[in-house]
Amino acid sequence: ASLIEWLTAAALVIGTAFILTSSVGLLRLPDFYTRMHGPTKAATLGMGFVLLAAVLHFSFGYDKISIREVLATAFIFLTSPVSAHMLTKAARAKGVAAHPGTKIE
Repeated sequence: ASLIEWLTAAALVIGTAFILTSSVGLLRLPDFYTRMHGPTKAATLGMGFVLLAAVLHFSFGYDKISIREVLATAFIFLTSPVSAHMLTKAARAKGVAAHPGTKIE
């Protein structure tokens, strides 16, 4: 196996671990505000690694520049934090209660 195949596999494993951690956090965290961290932080980073694996695979495996995956990565990294911020602002405006241990500033 070549170095690119090893890097692709490593990026997939790391990305999958981040996405799994995100899913577990989404299930186990106590309230809406803390649950926003799972999809926003870990899942975004996990998707970044999965798309990095796709870029490596298609750019080096097929000798083509993989612009779609690069654009998808940019789109996810720009829209995920913004949408989570807007959802949190909407929840605060609606008066969604936080867990007593959650610190909201």
